[in-house]
Amino acid sequence: MLLHKKLPISYFLFAFLTSTAFGSNGVLNVKDYGAQGDGIAIDSDAINAAIDAAAESGGGTVLLPAGDYLSYTLRLKSNTTLKIDAGATLIAAEPTSERGYDAPEPNPWNQYQDFGHSHFRNSLIWGEGLEGVSILGPGKIFGRGLSRGNGPHAAPYGSQPPPAIDGLLPDVLAADGDFEIPHRPDVVPGPFGHPNQRDTLAAGIANKAIALLNCRNVTMRDLSILHGGHFAIITTEVDNLTIDNLLIDTNRDGIDIDACQNVRISNTSVNSPWDDAICLKSSHALGRPRTTENVTITNCAVSGYDEGTLYDGTRKRTWKTRGGPHGRIKLGTEAGGGFRNITISNTTFDHCRGLAFEQVDGGVLEDITVSNITMRDVQNAPIFIRLGARLRNPDATGPGTVSRILIDNVTAWNVAPEHGIIIAGLSGHPIEDVVLSNLQFHYRGGGTAQQAQRVVPEYERDYPDPYNFGTMPSWGMFARHVKNLQLRGVEFRALSYDARPAILLEDVVGARFSDLQLSGDYHEKSWSMTDVSSFHARDASGLADGPQL
Repeated sequence: MLLHKKLPISYFLFAFLTSTAFGSNGVLNVKDYGAQGDGIAIDSDAINAAIDAAAESGGGTVLLPAGDYLSYTLRLKSNTTLKIDAGATLIAAEPTSERGYDAPEPNPWNQYQDFGHSHFRNSLIWGEGLEGVSILGPGKIFGRGLSRGNGPHAAPYGSQPPPAIDGLLPDVLAADGDFEIPHRPDVVPGPFGHPNQRDTLAAGIANKAIALLNCRNVTMRDLSILHGGHFAIITTEVDNLTIDNLLIDTNRDGIDIDACQNVRISNTSVNSPWDDAICLKSSHALGRPRTTENVTITNCAVSGYDEGTLYDGTRKRTWKTRGGPHGRIKLGTEAGGGFRNITISNTTFDHCRGLAFEQVDGGVLEDITVSNITMRDVQNAPIFIRLGARLRNPDATGPGTVSRILIDNVTAWNVAPEHGIIIAGLSGHPIEDVVLSNLQFHYRGGGTAQQAQRVVPEYERDYPDPYNFGTMPSWGMFARHVKNLQLRGVEFRALSYDARPAILLEDVVGARFSDLQLSGDYHEKSWSMTDVSSFHARDASGLADGPQL
């Protein structure tokens, strides 16, 4: 016979209240903490109370059941899960003179990257120094009241920028509509132009849907994020990060991974016509360099449709600007800490820019593999690999390095005629060991004899984007300052007549081309080579087999 110690009534009362708050399955329902979910009341105080209660109990799940939850800043805690259930929408409220979002925290290193990368707490959801955090769907986050980063308010969801002038729309950062940039005497730009008055936001204004800093063991899964501000998701120094099965349709960057390690992004669609879809960075926001490494991006889709039209299924393409919609996958530009051990696979690009690998801030960019990619309606360079010398990094002593890049099994249809593939290093600092294999690229053509004569400046300190290089003097590939370049099983096809050479090589050492087919309607001079040595060709259109030059 077991003897039981008599327990006080207070014990049973505590147990009852705890089980009621957490529910039978250990879940805290925000409505038990006062949330209304009616789209009218501000529910952030109630949701934060539920998050605090879960953390104080050692962890738990905070549930937003079906409803519309108007909210300002939510502050995540360790060992907590924020679950936005089916039929639930977390809506970023518009800031007012009486109430708004958490103020941006100070960052003494904000001269080396833009305001959005330098501050984290001015967000709809933020967490810092956390472990074991999850943000789960299948509901959605609607960043209705979030700024795009260059003014106090964003244009309404799904709206378009002002009408085009001479066929071009204003720059991306002017797309929020009419607003006056306030005079901020407290904002003193450093040598790189940051911080600047254009993107510095006052306290109370948020420009990110989700921002995480210095966290580990983080999962985001089964969410939709609409109109996410400057960043729908930004993670800085977040390790062991899983992002899976998200749909992001936004008005600037989709996902930015900055100085993070051991990251998995999978089964995710990102539509971002006005900025990059999935972007890896290694900025100086931490005040020290940290490499972004061990990252996989797989089974994803990126695009540049009009905002909101991926989510509603119409996939409209009315918005146009110089360089075309963004929507791409990019490494850079903030890159002082470097990139290492990155794979991108099984991903589609549609009506957007292509792959961009950019190292311009003195770090490394090495051991990158890309495989099984399809692209349609490519708006500028399908592949852009750039080593430059902007050096926006206090630790930089000179240009960094770009080496060991393998890109295999890629098709690209209807590539814009201005650029082609661009692989551009610097004199004395070549890009090394690049292999392009099993490519089938179809270019629109239309280049002129005058364009073929153009001499392309080095642009070593300029912003590294293909459109800044201007129309290139070749239609298939431009490679300059490169060492050990291989092309195997590659076809470049011009869909209409192009008077430029297909391939231009300048200061290239150790190139090996095999089974290279140039087809379509193009000028009979298909090759332009200057200062090229140790060049080998086999079964290459327009070239004899064997070592040349």
